[in-house]
Amino acid sequence: MTQKVKTLLIIGTVWPEPASSAAGSRMIQLLRLFASAGYRITFVSAAADSEFAADLSTYGVDKESVKLNDSSFDQFVKELNPDLVIFDRFMTEEQFGWRVAEQCPDALRVLDTEDLHCLRRARRTAYKAQREFIEKDLLKEEVALREIASIYRCDLTLMISQEEIRMLKELFGINEKLLHYMPFMLDEDELPVLEEIKPFDQREGFCTIGNFRHPPNYDSVLLLKEIVWPLVRKRLPDAVLNIWGSYPSQKVMQLHDPKSGFLIRGRAESADEAISSAKVLIAPLRFGAGLKGKIVDAMKTGTPVVTTPVGAEGYNWDEYSPGLVDEDMERFADAAVKLSEEKNFWQKASLEGVRYVRDHFSAELYEGLMLDKLEAIIEDRDRHRVENFTGRMLMHHSLASTRYMSRWIEEKEKSRKLR
Repeated sequence: MTQKVKTLLIIGTVWPEPASSAAGSRMIQLLRLFASAGYRITFVSAAADSEFAADLSTYGVDKESVKLNDSSFDQFVKELNPDLVIFDRFMTEEQFGWRVAEQCPDALRVLDTEDLHCLRRARRTAYKAQREFIEKDLLKEEVALREIASIYRCDLTLMISQEEIRMLKELFGINEKLLHYMPFMLDEDELPVLEEIKPFDQREGFCTIGNFRHPPNYDSVLLLKEIVWPLVRKRLPDAVLNIWGSYPSQKVMQLHDPKSGFLIRGRAESADEAISSAKVLIAPLRFGAGLKGKIVDAMKTGTPVVTTPVGAEGYNWDEYSPGLVDEDMERFADAAVKLSEEKNFWQKASLEGVRYVRDHFSAELYEGLMLDKLEAIIEDRDRHRVENFTGRMLMHHSLASTRYMSRWIEEKEKSRKLR
């Protein structure tokens, strides 16, 4: 008897751009996982097309555009009848989750947070108020009301950081059965090989990288410009900092200053090549959440890192030492200079980064666990949902209130077009 091919629907906030952001790379990793498991995959988004988006057909993935607040999605998803639906961040679950639950009640609903948006927002709020962030700030963050509700409404939520799992369990009381740790997953040919790491003597200068549409990255570059880089240049007058990142705005380009060695480079054709050309990656992040892709990319290329506690969050910096962590900017600058000048110190940090990536981000460590977890929930779906009473309660109210609001917006748009 031929086994039925399982169908996966992924609803994306945007079309994945693996060369532009860590979120884009992670989505491609998920696509590869499910494709290798034999799923027939359809990826949809209401976002506009992007010239930098991945060609999903190369992964055997079908691509469809959908509309927000439009009942055409109901017929689409009913005909597709997926076994599994993954929502790319809580905003897509808010928009489409109730429609999936209504049209395909048996489909497993999975949320991929990428990182906790409410954590990033709460940290940014504390930073703007010039005070220290504490975890209870999350309880006052309005986005947390939406994001935590989304987590409860789904059968499972993929988390990229163990630290964020801890926060969800301890602060919000979320049952660990609803959470699954899924960090970056690198195939064997993507894992670093120590013998292929570019050596200290073939590198020069410093670098940082990050999508400029992401507020923590822009803030980090401002901090570099105003405080960190002047401190480094006092010690190393000829030093150069190459700043790579997609979508640099005019205000970002205005920071370009060749006289001080502060160079805005824009999009990197290859993040690995850009990072591996530098001796040190510096990332003074003052707010943010999740695992920072730039840290993984640096370790993958054997490039030592200097970052802040926010940048290092989610990594086991006690067991491994792929660089230095400090939030005092004078010590931060000193650490960057030390790594760039002391070859033995640099080599040890480089080795530790390579070891960390191989030990913690190999795809084969997580793929089987992920698929087994989904199968276990599918086999016991009814009990799994009954025991998640809070999720059922929130879905009940979502089907009433969100459906009403969406229908109202749809009818309003129809009336506008008829005028």
